[in-house]
Amino acid sequence: MSTWKTRALSEVCEFTNGLWKGERPPFVNVGVIRNTNFTKEGALDDSDIAYLDVEAKKFEKRRLRFGDIILEKSGGGPKQPVGRVVLFDKPDGDFSFSNFTAAIRVRDPKEIHFRFLHKFLHWIYLTGATEDMQSNSTGIRNLHGDRYEAIQIKFPELLEQQRIVNVLDQASERIATARANTERNLHSSRALFESHLQSVFSPPNASWERVTLETLLERGWIESHLDGNHGSEYPRKEEFIAEGIPYISANCLDDERVDMTRAKFLSPSRALTIRKGIAKDRDVLFAHNATVGPVAILGTHEEKVILGTSLTYYRCNPANILPEYLAHYMRSFAFKTQYLQLMRQSTRNQVPITKQREFFHIIPPVAEQQRIIGALNEIFEKGKRLRSICQQKAMALEALKKSLFHQAFMGEL
Repeated sequence: MSTWKTRALSEVCEFTNGLWKGERPPFVNVGVIRNTNFTKEGALDDSDIAYLDVEAKKFEKRRLRFGDIILEKSGGGPKQPVGRVVLFDKPDGDFSFSNFTAAIRVRDPKEIHFRFLHKFLHWIYLTGATEDMQSNSTGIRNLHGDRYEAIQIKFPELLEQQRIVNVLDQASERIATARANTERNLHSSRALFESHLQSVFSPPNASWERVTLETLLERGWIESHLDGNHGSEYPRKEEFIAEGIPYISANCLDDERVDMTRAKFLSPSRALTIRKGIAKDRDVLFAHNATVGPVAILGTHEEKVILGTSLTYYRCNPANILPEYLAHYMRSFAFKTQYLQLMRQSTRNQVPITKQREFFHIIPPVAEQQRIIGALNEIFEKGKRLRSICQQKAMALEALKKSLFHQAFMGEL
């Protein structure tokens, strides 16, 4: 590596900011690469490129060339920093890039191969380095361009760059194949459980009752059904503290369990001002807003757990309905079809509590519920173990990829 050169990105690359929609004619219709065209592997997804009328004069300065690299400079998400890169590998056509991105072009192709640069910048993103180069503005992450351009790149002679790229391409292809197989196994485990659920509830036993949640509440079979819509009592961001009364949202429901490590906390005095949406141990939780569908049983030693606006609790009377049975039923196609049909009629991804009370529930005798729980729990637990193995494999593959890229750009490959 002693023969490798070191330069700042700004020395070896040209950076150009992205394109806004046209305001002054003449216009030209071109394909515009957006954040949605970035894949996590650093490849360009051209399945939904937007074609827009843009100013011909501005386009000429921002026309993409084969070998350009497109940098995501604004966007990201709560768990996703900006700084992703994709390689523009289209030899033909009129294409540009959006104002949320920038184009990076190698100044001297005899010094740095564009594929080597792309792999290097993808590695920079994988290391998390761009996390410290950004700020948040109205929920959008923005990359500090000057800090990004100051990144130091080390590079060998051109032939060695090409060798490194070939090695990484071959390794990445094998890792991608292994990851795809892992994801298929993960999908199969979920499909197996859902198939068993379908066989249990469709068609239902003629002796089982099919009644609305409203009726179950009237009978007292469901003792309470409330969501976390706190109205004016909704906690402000600065009111959450490090320890106290747990406050959970839909993002805490992970793989049919409640992950309390993701909970926020309110002080006991602040929690006392919240009078609804207070869940207890053994309540069945349903995510009804944003991420609709996840179901889990709350297991807690806390006296109370406060629900956020995205969760509803169902409190069962165990003399009539067992929480484990209700949770399994609410994961079934028989229940899902009801809220999916409702959401198709709306532009919003939510299932209001009033509509939930119109949904039908299939309720067998308690003894039959226990039998169903026993049969489904065994399959459910096997599926969870398989999913855990698949997730561990996926993490190991990601770690392997990072290790290979690290070796490559440290001159150890």
